[in-house]
Amino acid sequence: MSIVIPVINWASIAPELVIFCTAMAVLLLGAFLPRISGGVLAAISLLGVFLSLAATVSLWGNSELAFSNMLALDNYGLFFNVIFLVCAALSILISSDYLEKMRETAEHPEYYTLLLFACAGMMLMASGTDLITIFLGLETMSIPIYVLAGFVKKDIKGNEAALKYLLLGSFSTGFLLYGIALLFGATGSTNLAAIYKYLSLSAVSSSPMLLFGMALLIVGFGFKIAAVPFHMWTPDVYEGAPASVTAFMSVGVKAAAFAAFLRVFVFALPSLMPSWTAIIWAMAIVTMTVGNLAALRQENIKRMLAYSSIAHAGYIMIGMAAARHAGSDIGASSILYYLLAYTFMNLGAFGVVILYGRKSEGNLNIGDYAGMGYKYPVLGAAMAIFMFSLAGIPPMAGFVGKFYVFAAAVQGGFLDLAIIGVINSVLSLYYYLRVTVMIYMHEPAEDNAPRLQFSKAATLAVAVAALATIILGIFPEVFLRLARQSVSMILG
Repeated sequence: MSIVIPVINWASIAPELVIFCTAMAVLLLGAFLPRISGGVLAAISLLGVFLSLAATVSLWGNSELAFSNMLALDNYGLFFNVIFLVCAALSILISSDYLEKMRETAEHPEYYTLLLFACAGMMLMASGTDLITIFLGLETMSIPIYVLAGFVKKDIKGNEAALKYLLLGSFSTGFLLYGIALLFGATGSTNLAAIYKYLSLSAVSSSPMLLFGMALLIVGFGFKIAAVPFHMWTPDVYEGAPASVTAFMSVGVKAAAFAAFLRVFVFALPSLMPSWTAIIWAMAIVTMTVGNLAALRQENIKRMLAYSSIAHAGYIMIGMAAARHAGSDIGASSILYYLLAYTFMNLGAFGVVILYGRKSEGNLNIGDYAGMGYKYPVLGAAMAIFMFSLAGIPPMAGFVGKFYVFAAAVQGGFLDLAIIGVINSVLSLYYYLRVTVMIYMHEPAEDNAPRLQFSKAATLAVAVAALATIILGIFPEVFLRLARQSVSMILG
């Protein structure tokens, strides 16, 4: 019997390797040098992220399959790598001072290790071309996030958030695994290319096993993107987890789930498009409507941003529903652009929440932001930029992202979906502009506390996020062109 030794091309996973090695280095340094400062570990983590980003940029334009067709080196995965690495870099910057504020209850050497391992899992999800690889990436991402959600061990809310996320996340993972098993039973493979080939050459698209497996995959991915009705964990976990973890989770987990969701359904299951498009269509409407309506009633800004995150998942699902109907790549490419814009505007908003909070977590009620624009003009302006962008007000990146998503829906024949999306976007203006009104049109409350001292690292993160939000809105063509180059590889 001959043994075939697979060809291993380490260069194809260079960005992931850099992140893994950096995570291990930070873990060992924290273990063997217990007195090493958190700032040094943050700097090492940040260096690893930038090296991984350099490796990602250097690989742009390459296209190959590696590790027995389990992973793909393509622009699609590389584009998402940029999103994950930007998310990790900004999260590290806003975390360093935040962890120092909470040093009585949190020891942070392992914090950056967990964050980097989660980032590596996200990268594997985006590059995976086999359902097994995608599942391994999802677990590599999820387990560190479960721990990070309860990182402050003496915080009861944080412990509750971590437990809820762990239990519901494990439950959703079971659905995903059953879906993978049923898809394997119906097609004989877990490889996405092999599944696509099998379905295109056979008449099993109406097989109950296949359709049920597809439905279970939607449940599994729907939990990770916080789509209704799988969103119930989101507000409690976002509120209870440390703000820096919530910031990372709200962007990175959602982007990774959409990366895998899009690759699996648009690339491997186009023959089932009539079935899954109808489900995505309905979920998009319910998700953005429930998210916006629930956000209207929130007084806690973290819960408001949690329901806002649910609503944005609904907007992105509009692009997914139109991904193969628009007759072009605008549907899929609009998703990539939207997620890039969402990374900056949502992380920036959480960065302001962290900067404005005093020791531990403070100033979390929307009423606490009264007069912030007078006391801290630059911070108030940054928050206004992020709120305008999340609301979809031009010329911010959020407006352009929604414009492309709605345009894809109209071009794909989903005019009703686009109209409902626009109505929901108008509805969201109330709770986003409410924060801005509170910042600039209310008198600051009497406060004898000393002025806030802002961390340079977190201030830099907020400044970069605000600048990127404006640039993405004013010059979207460059980024949309890169997104189109990326999705062309999975649309075929």
